[in-house]
Amino acid sequence: MFTNLILLQAAPAAAQGQSYSFLIMMALVFVVMYFFMIRPQTKRQKELRKFQEALKKGDKIVTTGGIYGKVWEIREQYIIIEIDDNCKIRCDKSAILRDPSDLQQAK
Repeated sequence: MFTNLILLQAAPAAAQGQSYSFLIMMALVFVVMYFFMIRPQTKRQKELRKFQEALKKGDKIVTTGGIYGKVWEIREQYIIIEIDDNCKIRCDKSAILRDPSDLQQAK
């Protein structure tokens, strides 16, 4: 009975040493996640926002829905896209993904 009491009293001291190593391990996991997942995603978002802001009339684009077209007119919140002769659609600026030439370079 006394041995159980001694072991129970010694347990918190051992657990405290392990908690520091656990905190260090969790910090390292967060750092790895930041450099491999969060940082590249924010970099891509900045590049996409810069591309969307630099659009001008006549640029070829691809929307998030997969529609290819040319920029016909640019407004504050949306863009009018010409997808065929006399066929224009209005699309939100945030739905513009990239230039189709980027897709050809990726192949």
